[in-house]
Amino acid sequence: MDLLKKEYSNVSYVSGPLLFLEGAKDLPYGAIVDITDAGKRVRGGQVIEVSDSYTVLQVFEETSGLDLAGTSVALVEDVARLGVSKEMIGRRFNGIGKPIDGLPPVVAEQRLPINGSAINPVSREKPEEFIQTGISSIDVNITLVRGQKLPIFSGSGLPHNDLALQIARQAKVLGEGEGFAVVFAAMGITQREASQFITGFEETGALARSVLFLNKADDPTVERLLTPRMALTAAEYLAFEHGYHVLVILTDLTNYCEALREIGGAREEIPGRRGYPGYMYTDLASLYERAGVIKGKHGSVTQIPILSMPGDDITHPIPDLTGYITEGQIFVARNLASAGIYPPINVQPSLSRLMNNGIGKGKTRADHKEVADQLFASYARGMDLRRLVAITGEDALTDNDKKYLRFTDGFEKTFINQGQVNRSIEDSLNIAWALLSEFPRSELKRIRKEYIDANYGTQKLSELVTA
Repeated sequence: MDLLKKEYSNVSYVSGPLLFLEGAKDLPYGAIVDITDAGKRVRGGQVIEVSDSYTVLQVFEETSGLDLAGTSVALVEDVARLGVSKEMIGRRFNGIGKPIDGLPPVVAEQRLPINGSAINPVSREKPEEFIQTGISSIDVNITLVRGQKLPIFSGSGLPHNDLALQIARQAKVLGEGEGFAVVFAAMGITQREASQFITGFEETGALARSVLFLNKADDPTVERLLTPRMALTAAEYLAFEHGYHVLVILTDLTNYCEALREIGGAREEIPGRRGYPGYMYTDLASLYERAGVIKGKHGSVTQIPILSMPGDDITHPIPDLTGYITEGQIFVARNLASAGIYPPINVQPSLSRLMNNGIGKGKTRADHKEVADQLFASYARGMDLRRLVAITGEDALTDNDKKYLRFTDGFEKTFINQGQVNRSIEDSLNIAWALLSEFPRSELKRIRKEYIDANYGTQKLSELVTA
């Protein structure tokens, strides 16, 4: 308690959002502090570095106008914490967990450290339960599994925010009596995007099962580093204390990494690739690895991080490092978006490494795996023929080749291009069969005969796809 009352006033200098304090080596790393200036204005801050010579604080507001001589620092909490409660569902908070919906603060059942606690690998369960997003290309070809971390790789100006809203609205786990919740965290968004998210959640009723954390572009940069940790702390509490299956959507991780780079520059750290901190891999892993299923716990935490690749460059450090840590990726394609296809998901470079764990008889449908393989193979061949036609024209194509071209057009325009329609996995697989039935049976080489006999020609595309 003595440490909580102690004040520190030896502020040596300020650099951007950082304040350097001398003679405070007893302050705990990660502690939350109050910074009071000469005019008695109080700003929040967090300890991010402690050494014998100085202690570095991140200030949660602007540091302009701070009079070093009249500034004092006092410890508030030994580590950054979030007050959590089941009553958080249906509420909106800012990036550091303060309500922004005009309602009273949440009465906390617990106050948990936002950095979480590492999950012992031995206590992890294998993720193998299907999550239905209502989006055909994801559910059939890039299946999401409870406990998985499956990022969306997008680009500037592409509709990844619309996709995030649609997944938040439509996602569910199959089975009776299963509690499902969405924790949505947005970092560095504009006021227009914030309004879009709030309106989207409220008008569709998705807010009733969601917790929102919104960090806007004009909020302090350092808050951006706390936002995903606040969201994941809330998700872990709902999952492992109350048994919810929680889907965490984080957008946009690129803004988070830009904040890391900005803070690293202010600390005069030696930069790594393209100016990002050398520890960015570890930092991102500390977020992504909080997804999972734990033995003996009913709930689960599943993550869909969204990141916009600068210059659509997949070799950029942010998507590159993310790909090493996560279990696949969903690609949002610019060429599909330009053609008016929504959601513009390119299934060819997309991948879900845990897909086979969560599909099949008793989970989705017995024919799911083979239908997905056939769709992928047929689409890949159609795309190769498209490139050939661009050079030689269609005259050199066989009738069979033309069927693959028609399939590729139909796959994009009816299967991928579903708009805001919510499709069940059954509907999505039926549409896939309607498309595949345009081929002769002999071309369906990746599907066993019993499934072909049961499903070939039984579905009519015009009856399954609404205009």
